[in-house]
Amino acid sequence: MLSPAELLARAATIRLLLMDVDGVLTNGKLYQLPGPDGKMAETKGFDSQDGIGLQWLSWYGIPTGVISGRLSPATEERARQAKMKYVYQGHIEKIPILTEILADAGVDSNQVAYIGDDFTDVVIMRRVGLAIATANARAEVKQAAHHVTEKCGGDGAVREVVEVLLKAQGHWEKILKHYEIG
Repeated sequence: MLSPAELLARAATIRLLLMDVDGVLTNGKLYQLPGPDGKMAETKGFDSQDGIGLQWLSWYGIPTGVISGRLSPATEERARQAKMKYVYQGHIEKIPILTEILADAGVDSNQVAYIGDDFTDVVIMRRVGLAIATANARAEVKQAAHHVTEKCGGDGAVREVVEVLLKAQGHWEKILKHYEIG
C-alpha cells in the first residue's frame, strides 16, 4: 500500500483510467428480468456520482474505459453516458486488451490506473502504474493493489478514484469553482 503522499505522486502521472465493471462500476449484482417477449434481460445498477466523475476526467483529457468479462447492453450504455473511450466486453483474458488500449492511447503502462475487484483483474493491476482495489474486492486483489478505496464498487468507489486523480493533477479546485463551491 502506498502512503497518501506516494498515492498522490503516482496519481499525478496517470493519463488513462481503466476498470472492470461488475464489482467496480456496480455492486456486482446482476438482475435478470423477463422482457415482453418472455426472454430474460440482464440489468445492473450504476452510481450516478461515478458517472459524472468519469465525465470530469474527459474534460481534462484523461480517457477512461472498461475491460469486462461479461457482455451487457447496460454496460455499453453506461460507458456512452460516462464518455468512456474504451469499451471491451466478453474478455476474461485482459492482458491482450490492455496491450491494444496502450497502443491506441499512446501511453506507457506506468501512466495507467486500473480499478479491479476480482482475480481476473490482478494480471492487469500488476502491469500498471496505479493499481486500485475496491473496498469490496477479494482479499487477494487488495494485496495486489497500491491503494484500496474506502467505498465499495457501485457505491462511489470510482468517484473516489477520480477525485484522487483530479486532486493530484491540479484540477480539483477547477471542478469546485465550476460548481461555485468553496
